[in-house]
Amino acid sequence: MSKAAEIELVSLTKRYGGTLAVDAVDLRIAAGTYCCLLGPSGCGKTSTLRMIAGHESVTAGDVLLGHANVTDLPPAKRGTAMMFQSYALFPHLDLVDNVAFSLKMRGVGKAERRAAALAMLERMHMAAYAGRRPAQLSGGQQQRVALARALITDPQVVLLDEPLSALDPYLRVKMRQELKRLQRDLGITFIHVTHAQEEAMALADLVVVMNDGRIEQAADPRTIFNRPATPFVARFIGDHNVLTGRVAAVADDVLQVDLGGTTVTVPRHEEYAPGMTIAFAVRSDRVRLGAPDQGATGLTAVVRSVEYHGARVQLGCAAPANDEFVVHIPESLFFTAPVAVGTTVPLSWSIADVHVFATST
Repeated sequence: MSKAAEIELVSLTKRYGGTLAVDAVDLRIAAGTYCCLLGPSGCGKTSTLRMIAGHESVTAGDVLLGHANVTDLPPAKRGTAMMFQSYALFPHLDLVDNVAFSLKMRGVGKAERRAAALAMLERMHMAAYAGRRPAQLSGGQQQRVALARALITDPQVVLLDEPLSALDPYLRVKMRQELKRLQRDLGITFIHVTHAQEEAMALADLVVVMNDGRIEQAADPRTIFNRPATPFVARFIGDHNVLTGRVAAVADDVLQVDLGGTTVTVPRHEEYAPGMTIAFAVRSDRVRLGAPDQGATGLTAVVRSVEYHGARVQLGCAAPANDEFVVHIPESLFFTAPVAVGTTVPLSWSIADVHVFATST
């Protein structure tokens, strides 16, 4: 297997006519990293992946693979392999010939390429199905074959375009575990496009959150979750309540923030002074029912929805500065004193659990 390679994007830009799809993106992905490009539809993540693959022309900027500038090279010359969302398997060929197809295009002899294809199918636990056609396989099996076909070319980087989106929830979890295991065993760079937050957090060493063609934040999953760089990242990752207000007063180590008649306390941030607008976030699982005690802050909200999620109960509330304030309460705790829709409840959280965004965001 080829040695893993670092990928670097330098001011990478893509325009479709007058539409700016990718806006001067700069990103470095270390060799051997599992990277997920994460964001909503239309954020530029798939266009970025396709430019790395060479399936989409670059309007401006560069794609560097290791020490080589591959911006203008055709896909077959880049050292990358792409696994498409649709799998794109040939329906008239058996699995061996599907996997071996790219080797055939390179002029590798029949016996050699079929032996290599069988070995790769063995690695994917698909050798027993080698004589079948794609239509005779389940979705998960087709995915393994598509991945085997990508890996047969011995790439330095594997590119995956929403590879799990067509699978049912149970199989999706199982296959993402297999993807992570395979990437770790091979030691090569994987770049995986997804719009599913849970998928990115479970798989990635590096999560790159994109919005409107730009990178909002690139970091490890724990940093993304606990220290989102922008309100957009906090909202998109989920499980965060974002509130915006005006700084009413500054004390030694805290700020008093007016949410429009309700005042809450947040940790002091040197960028903020009285009168400035401030945005901050608090995780849904850090909010509790009840008035604030020492070291805590909070507000009063109206319960709009109650959803049972098994280990936890989710309350959807209307609160000052956020009509979609979400609270996650452990199941056992909620049912000791349940609340109903329409109830006005006090909510509180530790001041230390508040994440304040920089003014530049």
